[in-house]
Order: sequence, then C-alpha cells, then structure tokens
Amino acid sequence: MIVDAQAHLWLANTPERPWLPNRVAQLPEPFTIEKLVPLMDEAKVDRVVIVPPSWEGDRNDYALKAVRRYPTRFAVMGRIPVNDPNVVKLLPDWKKQPNMLGIRLTFHPHQWHWLTDGTVDWFWPQAEKYNIPIMFYGAPMAHFAKVAARHPGLPMIADHFGTTGEMAKSGKLAEAVGETAKLAQYPNVSVKLSTSPFYSAESYPFNDMKPHIRRLFDAFGPRRCYWGTDLTNSFAKATYKQRITHFTETLEFLSPEDKEWIMGRAILERLGWK
Repeated sequence: MIVDAQAHLWLANTPERPWLPNRVAQLPEPFTIEKLVPLMDEAKVDRVVIVPPSWEGDRNDYALKAVRRYPTRFAVMGRIPVNDPNVVKLLPDWKKQPNMLGIRLTFHPHQWHWLTDGTVDWFWPQAEKYNIPIMFYGAPMAHFAKVAARHPGLPMIADHFGTTGEMAKSGKLAEAVGETAKLAQYPNVSVKLSTSPFYSAESYPFNDMKPHIRRLFDAFGPRRCYWGTDLTNSFAKATYKQRITHFTETLEFLSPEDKEWIMGRAILERLGWK
C-alpha cells in the first residue's frame, strides 16, 4: 500500500470561485482530479491525502468532490479559518464528512502571532476533545512543542520536515530539521518527510536530503514518519515514480518493514483511514 501523505488539487481563479487576493499557485494551470488520477495509476500510488491549498482560501469543496468520485483512493485534511472561534461549532461533526480525516493548518509569517497572542488558543483543546488529527506548517517548531505538551491526546503531524522552503533555500535546513527532531519526545507528534525534491539542491536521487531524512527517521521511528510528495511544488523536478524510488531504493538505512510503514501504513494508522 503506497499512500501519498500530501498532494494539492485546485481549480482556476474565477469570479465565481475566487482565490485569496494576490496569491499564486504552484503551477500555472489548475491541478485537477483528472490530472492526478492517471499519475497515481502510472506510479502505482494507491491512495492520496488531499490537502486543499492555501491560495484557494479556507475551502474544501473540490477535495470533497474528489472523495465522492474516488472514495477508496482519496481522503482530506481540510481547512478552517482557525482565527475564527465561531467555527468551533463545526468540530463535533468534522469527521462525519466523507473521508475527512482531520485539519491542516498553515501559518504564514504574517500569521505567526496567532500562536502567541491567544488567537488560536481555543482550537487545540477542541481538536483534542474530538480527536481531530492536525497537520501544521509554516511557523517555528517551538510553538508546536508547547501545544504538544499541553495536549498529549491531540495527534499532531509536522509537515515537510517541519520546515519551509525559505529555510531550506537559505541554507538553514539542518538547523530547522534539528528543531523538528526535538518534537519526537512527544508521542502525539509525527512528521511528514514530504517535498524532498523541492528542498533538495540536487537532482534525483536528492542525496543531499539523505542526512535530514535519516535524522528524523532516527528521532521519530518508522511509525511516526510519512512519505509524501507535495507533488505540484516541484512538479518538473521528478516523476511520481522517482519520488517513490527515492525512498524505496536509495535510502539504504530503511529496512523492508520500515518502508512498509513510511510509504503508507503509518499515515493510514495515524489518521484512522480504513
């Protein structure tokens, strides 16, 4: 079972379905269900966790459409306006939506203050109460260490090695990965080893990423590490199949059992995707 722990799908920016102002997508054309499914079939990817992209705003309609069309192949980590406490009313029934397995939060630099000024304090205990897994991206990991310690029953998944493209491209990837590794002390935290081609300064097989993958694998173990592509963020840099073989054929420190967990079994268990 090969499960991609993150891929974006999106439609065009139109007056009927507008994006957020001044936002740019990862590719010049929409990345649709019709584009993704053949790529999955070709690479023999069984399932994908759809993460609605931030430029479309806090909406999940297209991801849920994908689930309706392919209920055995797609699930969703949906978006909410986490700075609005009124959405608390959505959480009791959140996972009753078809294949809605959790929530993905993005914190761009202008939103980091939400994590320190009380804006999102309402969210963590409610997500823990309703056992809603959370994927998080964008802000320094120290913020999330505090959340993990206070809410040990909240499943938390650090996206993309727990860092950002800006950190990777500025030569601070090792430092950032070290901060992510510290989160391994909290049993409720796990990590997506996703978007490796985007962070890498090399071509396939992205050998400069090997020490960072190894560091997080050693810290979290195979049951708390998840392969994922973030396919559209480095679309021209590697095929879907290469993104798989990067893990299955070039990381010699992974045993066959490790690969079984990292390539799909672990994310299915963490999200409760049957």
